Amino acid sequence: METILSIAGKPGLYRLVSRGKMNLIVETIDEAHRRIPAFSSDRVTSLGDIAMYTDAEDIALWEVLAKVGEKEEQKPCSLNYKKCTSQELRAYFAEVLPNFDQDRVHDSDIKKLLQWYNILVNNGYTDFKSVLAPTEGDNADDSKDAE
Repeated sequence: METILSIAGKPGLYRLVSRGKMNLIVETIDEAHRRIPAFSSDRVTSLGDIAMYTDAEDIALWEVLAKVGEKEEQKPCSLNYKKCTSQELRAYFAEVLPNFDQDRVHDSDIKKLLQWYNILVNNGYTDFKSVLAPTEGDNADDSKDAE
């Protein structure tokens, strides 16, 4: 399983390459495949740890990305999320995730999700479950069940 990361303040997505003593070595998910260090002062988040708010339970990001993939047939997003209105953005997202929490999911969250979707699809990541879903043992609760 690959670890796909977002680093606050830096554009795009990153793939974890290795861990150093004081940092992580990450590689950009784009054509350049540039390797850079990510330090403990950077806010690094694994996409596998992110969920979207819904009216019921929160739904894992990989599941939302998979639903966008189904809608778009694993092609880049058909909506120009950079230029569309808030109403267009929310109407599109309601088709993907009808029960998303209208109050807690902001336009910027939807835009970020669609941006990440495009980055992943344009770089050959279309099986979101295998790339982003936590596997058994990734979670402390899973390891307790294994005992």
